[in-house]
Amino acid sequence: MPTLRQLLVQAAATLERAGVAEPRLTAAVLLAHRLGRDRAYLYAHSEAELPADEQAQWEQLIARRAAGAPLQYLTGQQEFYGRRFQVNSAVLIPRPETELVVEAALEHLPPDAAARVLDVGTGSGCIAVTLALERPQAEVIATDLSAAALAVARENAHALGAKVALEETDLLAGLVGPFDLIVANPPYVAEAELATLQPEVREHEPRAALVAGPLGTEIYARLIPQAQAALRPGGWLVLELGYGSAAAVRALLGAGWEAVETRRDLQGWERAALARKG
Repeated sequence: MPTLRQLLVQAAATLERAGVAEPRLTAAVLLAHRLGRDRAYLYAHSEAELPADEQAQWEQLIARRAAGAPLQYLTGQQEFYGRRFQVNSAVLIPRPETELVVEAALEHLPPDAAARVLDVGTGSGCIAVTLALERPQAEVIATDLSAAALAVARENAHALGAKVALEETDLLAGLVGPFDLIVANPPYVAEAELATLQPEVREHEPRAALVAGPLGTEIYARLIPQAQAALRPGGWLVLELGYGSAAAVRALLGAGWEAVETRRDLQGWERAALARKG
């Protein structure tokens, strides 16, 4: 039977031929996941052998990654805001850029305030769970149209000890305000842009959580009026922005909104929009 060292070398070569980024690191992450160990174990026990009954599963794991399945879906986890979240193909993979949205929301949630917070389109629950843990005095509600996504969010809230109320609904339908803060990372990809996304995203992450419609701003156009009606006067709306959508979203944040601003991510893109209900 091949040793762990040999398995890593073989897997890295397979992933490199498939054009996978960081093939050696990826192979090590997957092997450690398969063994239920950390990566240090692999190098400390490099001459150990993988049990014969594990060989087929290991080869399948590498084949799936070589075919483009995201690493996070294969390991079932992704780190966000310093915490480990469970993920599967029912939800978008949490991304570092979304932490900018969380930071903006936290600025308008005093640590000791009993605020009502709504996360619209929660997906994995990464925003809602993070806000609930960072602001334990807040009442956090999260919505999603997907029952499968809500199941993931529920698992994350339970695993991380966050108190989040979950509602299966379309945006804010059926919810009763007022809220002190509404946050959302909505679908914002235009239908024509889908083909330009990386294959890992385009072919594996849930289309309904990516694509908004022909323009890419359709969800913003529906969400912003609903948020305005549900926020208390002086309440805040925080939105994640798609590439190039900032101007269109600013135009939607017209009458009845004040203190409108956008925040840029590390790549210089306008990534978050903030507005206060007048």
